[in-house]
Amino acid sequence: MQNKNECVLIDKKTCNNCGECERCDLDPKKECDNCCKCIDRESDYKGIYIDDIIDENAEAKEVENELDEWRFGEAVEDEK
Repeated sequence: MQNKNECVLIDKKTCNNCGECERCDLDPKKECDNCCKCIDRESDYKGIYIDDIIDENAEAKEVENELDEWRFGEAVEDEK
């Protein structure tokens, strides 16, 4: 984790690398190892909240476009 990110557990708080988000929901003394026991329970509904999707290709393209704007004064569109 990077220190300047927002905390995923507490809104509007800067991450201070406390590691609380890496703790197991069933055993707080254990670091999460993706065993999925917390979601392998009998229930009518199972869900995982996804709040962000990181597309590394889109981020790289955005940086490339910003560089093009800086170099050429305008963004260069993709040729299809």
